[in-house]
Amino acid sequence: MASPHKIPKERPGPVGGKRDQNRRERTAGLVNAGLQQFLQRGIETVTIDEITREAGVAKGSFYRYFDDKENLVAAIMNPFAQQVRDAMKACHGALSIAKTDADVTAAYIALGAHIAIAASTMQDVVRLYLQEHRAPSVGARACIGELSREISDAAIALSQVAVEHGLIDVQDPRVSATAVVGAVEALGLMYLDGRIELSPADLGAMLVRIVLDGIRARGG
Repeated sequence: MASPHKIPKERPGPVGGKRDQNRRERTAGLVNAGLQQFLQRGIETVTIDEITREAGVAKGSFYRYFDDKENLVAAIMNPFAQQVRDAMKACHGALSIAKTDADVTAAYIALGAHIAIAASTMQDVVRLYLQEHRAPSVGARACIGELSREISDAAIALSQVAVEHGLIDVQDPRVSATAVVGAVEALGLMYLDGRIELSPADLGAMLVRIVLDGIRARGG
């Protein structure tokens, strides 16, 4: 994924100092302005002029903090992307040492809870991901397409680990993983639209149990 954002060429001053604080505030302002514009009109159609106008800064200021629009999108997505990576990594480790059905269930529920909690604190970011990730992965959307592939690959890897350890029974881990990712995305959008009243953690746990009941290795 592209570097989320750059440090301005001029020294920002001591960490926590006034200049550093100003830099952080302006960066956050551009991130928030970009996010709102992208949600309303789509990433590709929004211009840097429109982002800086929304943020209330001069266009030249944008390039002190970001190389281009793709760099800004990466900055928007990176906090959520890192949470997803951390959750997937933890689940992989838990599945690698899982011995029982309860271990498998706990590993996947922890994965779901981690991502659900992160998503609930970054709802606009998640909505942008869901809005854009199936569009062509080009230009400023490239990092979103990269994250989508990363999630798919990680989900398949988790299924493969579980199959190799005899914990779930599926003919092709790619099919089951892709189906689960699709279900999570659809449910996530329903939650964001207010069509599901469960908490994110409860919703994730319910989905895990439904899926595992269907693909769990029998006699384990």
